[in-house]
Amino acid sequence: MELLHTLCRTPAPSGHEAPLTEFVLRYIMEQAPSWRVQPTVLAGGEFQDCIILVFGNPKTAVFAHLDSIGFTVRYGKQLVRIGGPDAETGYRLVGQDGQGEIDCTLIVDEQTGALGYEFNREIERGTELTFHCDFRETEESVQSCYLDNRLGVWTALRLCETLEHGIVAFSCWEEHGGGSVAYLADYIYKHYGVRQALVCDITWVTEGVHAGQGCVISLRDSLIPRRSYVERIRQIAKASGIPHQLEVEGSGGSDGKELQHGAQPWDWCFVGAPEDNVHTPNEIVHKADIDSMLRLYQVLMREL
Repeated sequence: MELLHTLCRTPAPSGHEAPLTEFVLRYIMEQAPSWRVQPTVLAGGEFQDCIILVFGNPKTAVFAHLDSIGFTVRYGKQLVRIGGPDAETGYRLVGQDGQGEIDCTLIVDEQTGALGYEFNREIERGTELTFHCDFRETEESVQSCYLDNRLGVWTALRLCETLEHGIVAFSCWEEHGGGSVAYLADYIYKHYGVRQALVCDITWVTEGVHAGQGCVISLRDSLIPRRSYVERIRQIAKASGIPHQLEVEGSGGSDGKELQHGAQPWDWCFVGAPEDNVHTPNEIVHKADIDSMLRLYQVLMREL
């Protein structure tokens, strides 16, 4: 879990994914020689802070977003959200500005709900603050900030070890409205003819989705993927014998929304482990679900 720990503690809120992009690129350069197939690596320039890895003759693409939620310093001691982080007075926030390292405390006004911080000086406006990483591992679970979606990134990188044919794309901005998957999907479709996708992200523990009972295949959220494609995924998962659960939600979204709203005929499905304590510093995922997620991706990328 050392890789996952490093991913979780590397700050990369939406719009400032570059530090994590640089880490992932270094990791790929170091590890790819030991992978079953060496991928073509597309990064920089027109791809901004995104990364595309192309293995063999791809038929399916995996999308995993690099970014996380967080906060931006406004004026004085005001904060505004990046994405939808949970906010409670006392949360520990960290960052860096031109004056040095920052380790401060989140303050939520009880009357207005306005967000601010407590620190020994004023932080420069525009500075991003993220949850302090307190990574905890037991025999059964992993707990940390930003398992959404560093666990998706971890799964995608582990998938690369044995992947022979496929595309793995690391996207940006997912937590704050999206924006990168549109051009990634366009490039992948035009250059490789690939138009089926798996969204490698983390979902929620709910009354119908339980920790420890397997990776989730989402039948719908705020968007509805094409039923025939989802049924193919369900049949492959069922035949594999890998524990999994089905999710039905009326809200929420993922990189899948940009695939569905795009100009190309993409099929997509969200496949990911469920977490509890969503968008807090204490997100928690059962290790059985992590194992199920990686194994399911390995099978799906082979069979689809």
